[in-house]
Amino acid sequence: MILIADSGSTKTAWRLIDSEGVTGQAHTPGINPYYQNTDEIAHMLREELLPQLNGETPQEVYFYGAGCSAKDKQAVVAAAIREHFPKAQINVHHDLEAAARALCGHQEGIACILGTGSNSCLYDGEKIIQNVPNLGFILGDEGSGGYMGKRLVQAFLNQELPQDIHQAFMDRYNTNRDEIVDHVYRKPYPNRYMAAYARFLSDHRAHPYIHQLISQCFADFFEKTVVKYPDYQQKTTHFVGSIAFYFGDILRTVAQQYGITVGNILESPIAGLSLYHQQKITV
Repeated sequence: MILIADSGSTKTAWRLIDSEGVTGQAHTPGINPYYQNTDEIAHMLREELLPQLNGETPQEVYFYGAGCSAKDKQAVVAAAIREHFPKAQINVHHDLEAAARALCGHQEGIACILGTGSNSCLYDGEKIIQNVPNLGFILGDEGSGGYMGKRLVQAFLNQELPQDIHQAFMDRYNTNRDEIVDHVYRKPYPNRYMAAYARFLSDHRAHPYIHQLISQCFADFFEKTVVKYPDYQQKTTHFVGSIAFYFGDILRTVAQQYGITVGNILESPIAGLSLYHQQKITV
């Protein structure tokens, strides 16, 4: 029995699997070792996860999470899980590895995350062999919800939106420069704040200006990341995340302009991760 988890800062999806497939599932609040210590995570697991597992005890745990790229942060999460499953083999990985395994399985490919933020890697079917550095919300995150929202808000504040889109924006948000600046510079998670504007982009995606804005954001992502991988046009590029999933038609069109072959586009990694680990059980 294997327990796997795909975790962000907001929520975590858990799956119990064996050679026959998924036998149980659970959902808990998110886990991020940059914001929680071992005791806090262990307490949350005791209160939220264990009651949903109905006494099932896994022999292996694979946890994939945001904030889990560094060894010391991986150790924080592993220690919390080990409190409840002391005999299990505990494996903690970064969420980029979850994307690669969910999207590519055991095949070579380029795996991309396009959600609130963005990231990418070159995967050889077993491990990540190259990662174009992700510079985060302020310096990078091209193609992400945060990046798209930032471009929309910049255009709004600079009076660059077409009149009908500007009016629709005001009708929906009734905001101003001071309120936006306060969210971006004084409140936590400005990337999440900006990413929330992706809903507006989705609702107005048929408008030529908005369609072009979304297309340009994807072009920026390809220019800064995918085209830098060797022989990228000979590899299949896959995507996971809400932005890739809900703007998939535009994403495919822009990818074609770069000679990029698009493979899987998933909203969440958890189903692909379950399949990946189930296949390893049956091998």
